[in-house]
Amino acid sequence: MEEITWNDFEKVELRAGTILEVFDFPEAKKPAYKLKVDFGEFGVKTSSAQITKLYTKEELPGKQIIGVVNFPKKQIGKFMSEFLVTGFADENGDIVLSTVQGKVPNGSKLI
Repeated sequence: MEEITWNDFEKVELRAGTILEVFDFPEAKKPAYKLKVDFGEFGVKTSSAQITKLYTKEELPGKQIIGVVNFPKKQIGKFMSEFLVTGFADENGDIVLSTVQGKVPNGSKLI
């Protein structure tokens, strides 16, 4: 594992955001949703997430997640991803979202 400095870590903008809307993403190579997330002062951003095995579209709106908001935009088919959704693979390889335990202001930085 490569070590990084504190300055390297500070460059990564890990921010809290609230999921506003969830859409199917049938064009994705692997099953995924399109997410629209409010990051407060950083705006409303979209991304895709391969989280369909553990989450339904109905349970996601209102959930606060952690995303990286300072990566360059990435074209995924006809869809433009504006941030990176973070999570962990469980024992089956399914993604468990990184979330906050208590309500924090959208845009709050992970420190």
